[in-house]
Amino acid sequence: MTQINLKDNVQEIVVRKIVQEDLEKVAALSARCFGPDMSLKHEHFESQLALFPEGQICLEYNGEIVGTALSLIVNFEDYGDKHTYYEICDLGFIRNHNPKGRNLYGIEVGVNEQFRGMQLGRRLYEGRKRICQELNLENILIGGRMPFYYKYAKQMTAEDYAQEVIKGKIYDPVLTFQLKNGFTLNKVIANYLPGDEESLEYATLMEWKNEEYTP
Repeated sequence: MTQINLKDNVQEIVVRKIVQEDLEKVAALSARCFGPDMSLKHEHFESQLALFPEGQICLEYNGEIVGTALSLIVNFEDYGDKHTYYEICDLGFIRNHNPKGRNLYGIEVGVNEQFRGMQLGRRLYEGRKRICQELNLENILIGGRMPFYYKYAKQMTAEDYAQEVIKGKIYDPVLTFQLKNGFTLNKVIANYLPGDEESLEYATLMEWKNEEYTP
C-alpha cells in the first residue's frame, strides 16, 4: 500500500487484483474512459478473471476504483507484428490466454479523468511490471494508441510522428507516457484498433524487457 498527501489529508492508494465483486465498477470505469463503442463490458471482465485473475489489476483511491490495467499471456510469435487489437485479446475475452507463454500483453489501462495528474497510470504500470517479474515472463508488450496523431496526419506519416514523439519534439499523452515508463518502440502497426479515429487506427508496438527473466 502506498500513501500520498492530498489537501492535507492522507489518502490511500492501493494497487490490487480485481475480484468478482469489482466487476460492475470496473465495467463502468471502462465505459467512462473509452466510451460505449470501444470499452470492454462486464462479460469481458468476467472471462478475464476466470482465465487469468493474476493479470487483472485495479487501483483504489480512498476506497474508490479509479484505474485498471488488464493483460494476458501469449507467445507473441503466434501473432506477429501485423496483429490487431481484437486478435491479440480475443475480442476482449482472452480465451487465447496461454499460461505457458513468454510474453505479457497489456490490453487496456484506464484511469478516471478526475484523478489524472496523480501519477496513477505509473502505479498501474508498476503493478503490471511486478506481474511480469513474478511470473518470470520475458517482457511486456503493448499496442499503444497515438491519440494526438490526427493533429499531424497531414504533415507526416504515423512512423515519423512516433519518432518525433520519441525525440521529444511532439507530446502524445499515451506514447510519451509509455516512453517515460521504460517502454521502447518496436514498430508502428496499421489497422490496429477499428474505430480509433484519433490514432487513425495506428498503434505503437511498445516493449518493456524484464531484466530478471530467466529462460
